[in-house]
Amino acid sequence: MTKLTLPNATETGHIHVGKGLNQGALGVVGSTVIGLASTAPLYSLAATLGYVIVAVGAQAPLVFIVACVPMIFAALAYQELNREMPDCGTTFVWGAKAFGPVTGWIGGWAVAVAGVMVLANVGEITGQYFWLLIGNEEFANNRVIVIITSVLFMALMTFISTVGVQIGERMQMVLMVIQLAAMLAFGVLALMQVADGTNPGSIAFDWNWFNPAELTSWSGFMQAVLLALFIYWGWDSCLALNEETKNPRKTPGRAALLSIVILIVLYVGISVAVMMFAGFGDTGFGLTNEANLDDVFTVLSGALFGPWGWFLILGVMLSAASSTQTTILPTARGTLSMAVYRALPAKFAELHPRFKTPWFSTTVMGIASIVYYVGMSILSEDMLADSLTSMGLAVALYYAITSFGCVWYFRDTLRDSARNLWLRGILPGLGGLMLSYAFVQSAIDMINVDYGYTVIFGIGGAFVIGVGAILLGFVLMAVWWLRPGSRPFFRGESLNRDTPVLVPDE
Repeated sequence: MTKLTLPNATETGHIHVGKGLNQGALGVVGSTVIGLASTAPLYSLAATLGYVIVAVGAQAPLVFIVACVPMIFAALAYQELNREMPDCGTTFVWGAKAFGPVTGWIGGWAVAVAGVMVLANVGEITGQYFWLLIGNEEFANNRVIVIITSVLFMALMTFISTVGVQIGERMQMVLMVIQLAAMLAFGVLALMQVADGTNPGSIAFDWNWFNPAELTSWSGFMQAVLLALFIYWGWDSCLALNEETKNPRKTPGRAALLSIVILIVLYVGISVAVMMFAGFGDTGFGLTNEANLDDVFTVLSGALFGPWGWFLILGVMLSAASSTQTTILPTARGTLSMAVYRALPAKFAELHPRFKTPWFSTTVMGIASIVYYVGMSILSEDMLADSLTSMGLAVALYYAITSFGCVWYFRDTLRDSARNLWLRGILPGLGGLMLSYAFVQSAIDMINVDYGYTVIFGIGGAFVIGVGAILLGFVLMAVWWLRPGSRPFFRGESLNRDTPVLVPDE
């Protein structure tokens, strides 16, 4: 296996050697597809739309627009930092350079935690919808069979991630085409049947759906925004593949912003079409019908697609499956970077000699996700659901670290131009504040025993799982800190503001 030797921290000048990853493997289209795939847009919207409508009613499209604002601001921070330091460690490297080794380490840990938690969920969806696709509802409702199937899918995606980014890119292209085709077909068919009057509960479009003055509850609005905020999560996956991208300083940032814009159009457009067709009733197809909340699209698939309803089920399954693979990629590269700068054992920096991928980091991420999924499934299916909700805390944490890190790292350049002031200072700072508020408000809400599905130690299980996972990072960091190999990192020798990062030559 290929090992990397970190240059002496006192070296100066730009380093062109990179970390040995497969340079130039991705272009703008490939990077954008990976950013989109990581969000699992079809599944994310299907599983979220009903709950957003319960919280704010007809203002759901407004919620999806508002929720994207902090994501755009955070993406600007990613873009600016990536232009300066296109390192696959992203938040870990940028946080360490801006605020020091502890912040960087916890930022890297939060990325890994979010990845493991979401992998457990999308792995389960892939396994369950596989059996729904072939028409075997008995197996789809059998927990043991679903767990075994999901584990096999997760193992397969881990293997594909090890084989190489280009193979994964080609696979993602196919999966994304099918997924987007299913979403667009769903929206178009919904509008066609609204025009035909097929569903008596259908309603006409109303511009007031975008009017903030129509909101009746601030708490309901915030609950919906916090819920919608994290269905945008995943666009940053293309930033973690920066060292394997053509023009690594510019392409990933552009792909991230393009991914968010596409998601806004999809989420708002499809939600409007679904609202017009299904209406807001609490019976039948109505979007406030409690029986429909977990998966709005599958409930409506029969009415919209008829005998072709399997195509939508295929789309949901592929949406989850593609997210499984594209979530493994950034988490593995994050731990690779941490190992290169001596924040983790050197084993995590080993590359496969043929595929030039972080084989050990990828394998560990896959195994960790499988163990976490199986463990949570054995303990309680409700705990697995609460762990997905609590993932939002880790996401908000590392996005906020990146946003504030951009402001602090570039603080001396903010007065150089209006561009720097806005793109490196004001907008990333606002994004960091919004995401910090999302973190605090989510944590407060999660403490309530009525928030999720479980109660642990007398408080909400989602809070215990989410905060506990972050605190576990401090424990593991302390354990590594005590080992001799960690001293260069925690003394700020292997990675600090002045250390030239290991980035590829353009």
